Amino acid sequence: MEAILILGIIVFLAIVPLFLKDARKIGILNSAGYFAVMVFALHLSLKLLKGTILFYNFFYLDSLSGFFILLTSIISFASSLYSIEYISADIDNNTISKKESRLYYALFNLFTFTMIFATTVNNVGIVWVSIEMTTLVSAFLVGFYGKEESVEAAWKYIIICSLGISLALLGIILLYYTVSTNGGIRSLNWTDMLAVAHKLDPKVLKIAFIFILVGYGTKAGIAPMHTWLPDAHSQALTPISALLSGVLLKTALYAILRFIMIINRPLGPDFSGNLLVFFGIFSLVIAAGFILVQKDIKRLLAYHSVEHIGIILFGLGIGGPLGLYGAMFHMFNHAVTKALMFFGAGNIVKKYKTHDMHLMNGIIESMPFTGFFVIAGAFALAGMPPFSIFFSEIIILISGFMKGSYISSLIYLLVIALIFGAIIYHIIKIVFGKKPDNMSIAKEPLSVKSAFIFLFIFIAFFGITMPAFFDKIINSTVEVLLKGF
Repeated sequence: MEAILILGIIVFLAIVPLFLKDARKIGILNSAGYFAVMVFALHLSLKLLKGTILFYNFFYLDSLSGFFILLTSIISFASSLYSIEYISADIDNNTISKKESRLYYALFNLFTFTMIFATTVNNVGIVWVSIEMTTLVSAFLVGFYGKEESVEAAWKYIIICSLGISLALLGIILLYYTVSTNGGIRSLNWTDMLAVAHKLDPKVLKIAFIFILVGYGTKAGIAPMHTWLPDAHSQALTPISALLSGVLLKTALYAILRFIMIINRPLGPDFSGNLLVFFGIFSLVIAAGFILVQKDIKRLLAYHSVEHIGIILFGLGIGGPLGLYGAMFHMFNHAVTKALMFFGAGNIVKKYKTHDMHLMNGIIESMPFTGFFVIAGAFALAGMPPFSIFFSEIIILISGFMKGSYISSLIYLLVIALIFGAIIYHIIKIVFGKKPDNMSIAKEPLSVKSAFIFLFIFIAFFGITMPAFFDKIINSTVEVLLKGF
């Protein structure tokens, strides 16, 4: 079974630092392992097009699970490639010790393990535990450098996300109450609860879903529960920032989607859809304000995560085949584009030794390779054609108008247009101009270049044409969601 192999490989990679001391060798082995994980994840996603997998009633996988496992494996592979030189440079600069580098790789793999495990299990209680574990493990990676700012960000991350996840637990308890009372079963298995969903008490379900949306929504970075996100993303090690933004936020959305499929059976799509549209638009508006005045490059990208979570929520809330297709496609596009941008920001911060964009200038001159991909990534992130994000944003906009949500669609259009101008303004200011006189020209190592090129292929190619296999994966995911939406 591919899912077992994927989890097994990651466990093996987490153990490797106990026996191998050379950080570079660990990093290369890590990348090789994640390449294998990615291949197995693709095979699993294609296999799930033909049906679901239920293994001892513990593992449950359908196309929705397959999509998230594939997404996680792609970003994890790119982050593992980028980590090789990033961590080696930190050792060379005495920023971290060799012992700490081994700890980094162990935590990196535990982090990805918890995210993938959450999308494979049937029991919603175990999903909750897995998502809580992602917080505990990744908090060490946020505060890894031990600086005052990073430790403060890690504590803020733990406190706010743990509070949020506690609310999600209350929602699960309420759901279990109506499942056992009205459904006549005592089970937290998602498949069992879905089978009796039509019998559940609508009033209890509404309250339960609000707790679940706010709880997991905190982890997903939905405004106004997003306050941990800019600090954590800006202070984490760069490969971890890519994982936090590209994958972790989506893992929390995965949990929300599973609950929506249950509550929509008796309630219909309007209740959850209206809440998603409201929080989506609210997240967009809040993000726009902070993006306009931002001066920290990693916080700028963090607020863009809030924006794109808003776009995804809007698409999910609009619903229907087109809205759901756009939302799932946008999840993928945002993950690959944001990971590339965080890699670019990481290179820039290491070269200029500051996060302050007011102190950066002439990046295309001092770092030609990174500068090119940062400017291309910025246009992609802003939604410029022909990059892939443009098409997912347009699909969501069209679905909004087709569903008759004119006011919210117009707000959506105005806000993403405003943010488009803001990010282009910020990035052009730092990329062009004259580099500092005493600054040498950077030559990025092969593994770093490979990570950039690997991600950019998705951003550029999926904007030009949609490969048939990937179109089938997204359509199959939409079919799963439509059973509940």
